[in-house]
Amino acid sequence: SCSQGMSGNPFVDCRPMQAPPVIQPCNPSPCGPFSQCREVNGQAVCSCVPGYIGSPPACRPECVVNSDCNLNQACSNQKCRDPCPGTCGVGARCQVINHNPICSCPSGYTGDP
Repeated sequence: SCSQGMSGNPFVDCRPMQAPPVIQPCNPSPCGPFSQCREVNGQAVCSCVPGYIGSPPACRPECVVNSDCNLNQACSNQKCRDPCPGTCGVGARCQVINHNPICSCPSGYTGDP
């Protein structure tokens, strides 16, 4: 037989054993855009990167335009958010109508809200 670390037909040719190829299931990544790949038990496991929703390979931002959000929210930096904070003047009321913040003065007050 071939000596340790060698393989082949000992009467013809013994050669050094080939190391098994290194398997990297995440290289190249099979996951698609806006996703991340991690190896679990030799298998590629895909998930959306933080801030994105859906399932790979179809990860996407929460919103791109206001119509992607509920009527009482607006799309800001690809997130659906309440558009009121920081919009109206001190003591003013804010109501969101069709994604837009509408400022008004409380009852008994006048001015530019």
